Amino acid sequence: KKLAKDEGISRGSLYQWKNTFLGKDFPFRMTSKNQGNQKELLLKEVEELQKQVHQLQLEKALLEGAAELLKKEKGINLLYLSNQEKTILIDAQRNRFTLKELLQQLKLSKSSYFYQKKALEKPDKYVEERQLIMTIFNSNFCAYGYRRIHQALKNMGKSLSEKVIRRLMLEENLMIKFSKRKKYSSYVGEITPAQPNLLNRNFKAEKPNEKWLTDITEFKIPVGKVYLSPLVDCYDGAIISWTIGTKPDSELVNTMLDTGIATLQDQEYPIIHSDRGAHYRWPGWIERMNKANLPRSMSKKGCSPDNSACEGFFGRLKNEVFYQRDWKNTTINQFIDQVDDYIHWYNNQRIKL
Repeated sequence: KKLAKDEGISRGSLYQWKNTFLGKDFPFRMTSKNQGNQKELLLKEVEELQKQVHQLQLEKALLEGAAELLKKEKGINLLYLSNQEKTILIDAQRNRFTLKELLQQLKLSKSSYFYQKKALEKPDKYVEERQLIMTIFNSNFCAYGYRRIHQALKNMGKSLSEKVIRRLMLEENLMIKFSKRKKYSSYVGEITPAQPNLLNRNFKAEKPNEKWLTDITEFKIPVGKVYLSPLVDCYDGAIISWTIGTKPDSELVNTMLDTGIATLQDQEYPIIHSDRGAHYRWPGWIERMNKANLPRSMSKKGCSPDNSACEGFFGRLKNEVFYQRDWKNTTINQFIDQVDDYIHWYNNQRIKL
């Protein structure tokens, strides 16, 4: 009655609201006993909510720590971390959470925690090797996995097992990124007769300039698209010639072919294998091939394995240099220079296993 009078609301409306939101069985007048029970229930609810919030804060802190300290992907299952990684996370959060709840959350025993903590406090016996591995990795387009790092160290007279190299690389987050993207296609139909597949997936060559492969790959960067057209020698995987441009036109492939032909000696007539793209069926390409007496070979329509050795080069290039970087502030010319530098390095310095 007092509430209705103070707020200028009819008692009927108050009853209706009470029944709607609190239920008909809820007492309209609160006795001291009811008030005590309600207060106790509310306090329990608040306590339970505080526990839930604390648990969420704990989970969030550990996930953020895994991303920041251990360089793990967001949303990783923390239970898959090594005991050493869990120990690092726990030590980073000891000022916010108790050791008991951290151990429980990460499913790590107290004895394992103290064992790992003691091990972490020992001097790193691989300080020199760790720095050397980082230098090799960063000076080779961040493209070397543990096998090539192992070979590079071996070439320098350093002996270190592949297992240790893998562990040190993981600890330093020295990893090659991989990504699967849609393949560029220049196929526009059977505009001229297709040539037979002379290689039939036999990419082994007994000597240089016996079998050449070619194709076009596309790079998408923020400022536009860039296209690469190389000639790959099956003998050693060397890139004989290449052109890079912003248009996948006849000039791109014809210039590459002219440069490649200019490197040939007398009596050298390599088979040139390609897909069925329009570039390799235009009059300019066919005229150059015939003039140099070079046999043409083509894959079956839509059959990537028929030119897999060339596709393999594109995959290595993109995994080792393209997917590793953020090209947001890179111009077209700067990107072209980067690809040029990579191919020179690929031909002359990259360790072949």
